[in-house]
Amino acid sequence: MKTRLLLFCSVLFLFNCKVNNEPTPKEPVSQFEHDVPEGPKPWTSDVFEEGEEDFTFGIISDLNGGEREGVYSTAVAQLNMLEPTFVLSVGDLIDGGTEDPEQLTKEWDSFDQRTAKLNMPFFYLGGNHDLTNPIMREFWKNRLGPRYYHFVYKDVLFLMMDSEDYTEERMMEIYKARAIALKIIKGEMEGTYEESEYYHMPERRLGAMGQEQLDYYKAVLEKYPEVKWTFVLMHKPLWMREDDKGLGKLEALLADRPYTVINGHFHSFSHQVRNNRSYTILGTTGGAQHEGDSLSFDHITLVRMAKTPVVSHIKMEGILDETGNLPK
Repeated sequence: MKTRLLLFCSVLFLFNCKVNNEPTPKEPVSQFEHDVPEGPKPWTSDVFEEGEEDFTFGIISDLNGGEREGVYSTAVAQLNMLEPTFVLSVGDLIDGGTEDPEQLTKEWDSFDQRTAKLNMPFFYLGGNHDLTNPIMREFWKNRLGPRYYHFVYKDVLFLMMDSEDYTEERMMEIYKARAIALKIIKGEMEGTYEESEYYHMPERRLGAMGQEQLDYYKAVLEKYPEVKWTFVLMHKPLWMREDDKGLGKLEALLADRPYTVINGHFHSFSHQVRNNRSYTILGTTGGAQHEGDSLSFDHITLVRMAKTPVVSHIKMEGILDETGNLPK
């Protein structure tokens, strides 16, 4: 009897030790995190449909310049068919290039009305058509909040960058040179576009990033050192610029983590491996296309975030509804 009692007490003691040594469960991590303060937000909703641990998000590319009517509305209908968890953009959402608040309101209202038909959240990102001058920059701030920001969804970090990040003085120099170049293109002034001041500005193709934005992302990366993956989205390919206004310093901060870079602007699809990472330039989702360029096509990008990203670029012409037609 004593032997059985001792055996029972020993088992109970071991069981209690095991229970007491169990690690304290961690508090659940918030599904969606950001640091945008009260006021306007650069996204349409923070309500996400619950799903599996892996998730899929969509990306649209340039609507402008030279938007072709109906393409973006079709993309919205197609995205609703594909049902990603949310949709990101890489800029050039309106034609812009004006200092007229009424015209800007009209253009943004038009974009937002079409975007409101999405069945999932949409995240804004500005391009050169959206942030052409200081007035447009202020308009963005009042309507959408910060020009650059980040968010985390299910342990995946998204850096939404501003590639039009110039001082106000430099922005006006670019804006004025651009206005002259456009007049040359339209035949309103004599000259050759390829010989214009704007054509030779590095910002025309590659954009720029200021120190304040770099410091912001440095702090973000320090806050999230061990996320599952990091996506870096921008309009112009800052990574092609080799001076201190380019992406080089941020790439150095990203070097020890898995990340993917995606941008638009060129209206022609391309992909390359840089720093052993994937860098993609998207085509168009309604913007003007280059005649004779087989890589200048309308498409939607879908990214399924499994253990590593599974990226699919789907030409819009192949996403048909149940009748075999493009959705209206």
